[in-house]
Amino acid sequence: MSKTVYVLNGPNLNLLGLRQPEIYGAETLEDVESAVRRTADQFGLTVRFFQSNAEHDLIGWIQEARTAAGGIVINPAAYSHTSVAILDALNACDCPVLEVHISNIHKREEFRHHSFVSRRADGVIAGFGAQGYELAIIRMARLLEDG
Repeated sequence: MSKTVYVLNGPNLNLLGLRQPEIYGAETLEDVESAVRRTADQFGLTVRFFQSNAEHDLIGWIQEARTAAGGIVINPAAYSHTSVAILDALNACDCPVLEVHISNIHKREEFRHHSFVSRRADGVIAGFGAQGYELAIIRMARLLEDG
């Protein structure tokens, strides 16, 4: 099984550190990527890290991961609550999928309580800030090890 993990980030996550730091924290997406790579290195994992504001880019990377990755960590951001297309792409992928949210979506507006992606995810990490990504990599390492 591949030791490559695709880490996919949805819309507005390129603004981490600038956009609503009281909700999303002061860390930038570059900070998150550095932490993810450090954690992945500890487990011998390779990371492909992507961000896009475009739904079709995320779908393309999910489809690519079907043959190139051992697992997917995804923060679909607002697409969590709206994208059946991302759910369909994930359903076509046999690898483990972990969903990450920086904030606790269950403590926020009602519309954020539902995630289409959660219907496919093997686990959901929410409310741990940017550290949630590192927790997801640790869990993914175990899933791939047990694979």
